[in-house]
Amino acid sequence: MSKLFLNNNQRVFGTFPLTGNTAIQAITDAIQVGYRAFDTAQMYGNEADVGTALSQSGLPRNEFCVITKVHPDNYTNQDTFLASVEESVNRLKLDTIDVLFLHWPPSNGQIDQPLEFLQAARERGLTQEIGISNFNAKMMRRARDIVDGPIAANQIEFHPLLNQQMLLNTSAETGIALFAYSSIARGEVFKYALFNELATKYSKHPGQIVLRWILQKGVIANTMSTKLENIRQNFDVMDFIISTPDMARIDELSKINYRVVTSAKAPWAPEWD
Repeated sequence: MSKLFLNNNQRVFGTFPLTGNTAIQAITDAIQVGYRAFDTAQMYGNEADVGTALSQSGLPRNEFCVITKVHPDNYTNQDTFLASVEESVNRLKLDTIDVLFLHWPPSNGQIDQPLEFLQAARERGLTQEIGISNFNAKMMRRARDIVDGPIAANQIEFHPLLNQQMLLNTSAETGIALFAYSSIARGEVFKYALFNELATKYSKHPGQIVLRWILQKGVIANTMSTKLENIRQNFDVMDFIISTPDMARIDELSKINYRVVTSAKAPWAPEWD
């Protein structure tokens, strides 16, 4: 089983868009709360901050799962790709990355070569595991066909307001787990009374209902906050279970099909399923 799963019971602390002392303090607080898996990216410009926070924690390296993602600008050739990963390793103050992702499929949709570069990074020991991000179902199947060995996860937008059933089905088909970003749809979920109702029923915060729903869908939850209380709430989602009828009620909201990262915001995105 992937270290991505073994750490934190599928709870990951995201770091976008934090930088500098704000990032270091938030990660430090997250470590104190209990997070041990951390998600960053070359694109975020905060890998060095993540490395500083983790190295200052005093905890042994093997307690952490460190995730980063390669910027699409570095897909041009294998030397450029691997050099960028070596720089990430150095910025993170690590000997190796735990899980290295492609941040986006290339804008031309030709995923084979970047996947080969990703595999080369694993073969050279720059990362223990590899993953993909923002891949549609067709791309997930292609990745599964051409990559030797496991693909840890596909990081995608995943929350109750967006229908991602096709990717859930493809995850089951390919064995590539789903890893959520925009877990609360940038706060959009809080406009729906159902989450307040269920929060009262389960004696939890509405955001905890959303995160628990994600986990019960079999998806890795990824959250970020700079407020200690929110960090603690986001982590404290393992002591209750949403009933099957209530899960179905939340599922109904996927008909809204609200997407945070639209093609207008990310014109390089693939055709979404």
